[in-house]
Amino acid sequence: MGTAFRIGQGFDFHRFSDDPSRLLVLGGVSIEGARGLAGHSDADVVAHALADSLLGAGGLGDIGDHFPETDPALEGADSIDLLRRSVILAADSGVVAVNADCTVIADQPRLAPFKEQMVANLSAALGAPVSVKATTTEGLGLMGNGEGIACMAVMLARTLTGTLLPEP
Repeated sequence: MGTAFRIGQGFDFHRFSDDPSRLLVLGGVSIEGARGLAGHSDADVVAHALADSLLGAGGLGDIGDHFPETDPALEGADSIDLLRRSVILAADSGVVAVNADCTVIADQPRLAPFKEQMVANLSAALGAPVSVKATTTEGLGLMGNGEGIACMAVMLARTLTGTLLPEP
């Protein structure tokens, strides 16, 4: 039988932190001078959404199932490392990424200067091409009100066996 493909979708949202010393990390890039996001890990919504899309493609649940915020060992965790660990979990279940596409939703900061490095970081961690786009809500909703940043990700993955995986 030929290659079997799977798709996965991920979404993550974190509110801005009240801690003025908290760094904003998106796609593995620390963005100086911007408000950081609240979270147990480094709160990288891009890496989280991407990990969720891969785990979803593999029928493996979500990032919180594997890396819960109740685990003290994960406090301040590097989300690019969590993405790498998700890649191993997916491969162990017979699924590898083909490519992924991420859309970051944020009115601030402007992300154009950081997208190229995000793409490099995420593609290296995933082991497959990743594209990153950014959009604003033009002042509307949670992101427009300055409450946080969100990211949506979609993933095309293939099974290593060439057959559909059994349902979980």
